[in-house]
Amino acid sequence: MTDFFLSLGMSYEFAWFTATISGILLITLPLLLAVAMIIYVDRKVLGAVMMRRGPNVVGPFGLLQSFADGLKVFLQETIIPSASNKVLFLLAPIITFTVALAAWAVIPFNSGAVLADINVGLLYVLAISSLGVYGVVIAGWASNSKYPFFSAMRAAAQMISYEVSIGFILVCVVLWAGSFNLNDIIEAQRGHGLGFVNAFAFNPLLFPLFVMFLISAMAETARAPFDLTEAESELVAGYQTEYSSMAFALFWLGEYANILLMCALCAILFWGGWLPPFEWEPLYMVPGWIWFLGKTFLFFLVFSWTWATVPRYRYDQLMRLGWKVFLPLSLLFVFLVSGYLMLTRYGV
Repeated sequence: MTDFFLSLGMSYEFAWFTATISGILLITLPLLLAVAMIIYVDRKVLGAVMMRRGPNVVGPFGLLQSFADGLKVFLQETIIPSASNKVLFLLAPIITFTVALAAWAVIPFNSGAVLADINVGLLYVLAISSLGVYGVVIAGWASNSKYPFFSAMRAAAQMISYEVSIGFILVCVVLWAGSFNLNDIIEAQRGHGLGFVNAFAFNPLLFPLFVMFLISAMAETARAPFDLTEAESELVAGYQTEYSSMAFALFWLGEYANILLMCALCAILFWGGWLPPFEWEPLYMVPGWIWFLGKTFLFFLVFSWTWATVPRYRYDQLMRLGWKVFLPLSLLFVFLVSGYLMLTRYGV
């Protein structure tokens, strides 16, 4: 893109700056539109499972419902509790929203279609997604209210617990692909499954890791059945209790952007990213970004379906699953995957 702006007669520095800003906008604006649409999809899936219609009034088929809700919260008054830490109270949703968007910088939408194609892309995603807990913890503490504070403590424990097992799962994927670069990880999946399926998920050693990653992603994003941070039957609305107007909307946008990120990572790490499902030439006629978005949307439907059907875990069950089941299992698979690769790939 920098070359295009250079051809318009710009200096290199200005062309690079313009190309970078354009790339950021090309990711951010469609992402925000996608968040509005998946909130609509979420509500439609919940409606279908509960045998009701879901949003169906605003716009054709209710498609504009999310925009109407966005306009409503934009016009509301921002209420700041008198006993809160006002600076941190307003900073928390900004942190959550910004961190959720920043992780998308290294996500490849197609071969070469990535804002920052860095060698340590997977480490960057892991580091950035770990920062999301700061917004939740700061929101709970700055509200100076008991329920939000309980929620903040829950969020910190929950996200740390599942990040550990996610880290070990990613180690196995990196060992098999031989790279931290997300494009390289996708390329390593070409024809990997049964010789013609573009996916790591068809590998008997990596499929259990995919299942653990999917469940851990739900817990990491505090998505049902692991939404203990905003359990309405216990904590009113958790860390969001004292928030209104656009501050509340920023939490909502950040939460769904994180959910989409985890769905995208499921597609990239285990299901071939922008590659077609099968190594068959006619399938390559479909642009890679369509395959990528289709797989991401499919995983989001799994998230919605789980929310609609699985009851919420108790907190002790949540912690037991993270520390006593997923952590030992992910460690075992690091041993199995590395041992298998040492025997077969490196001949040790």
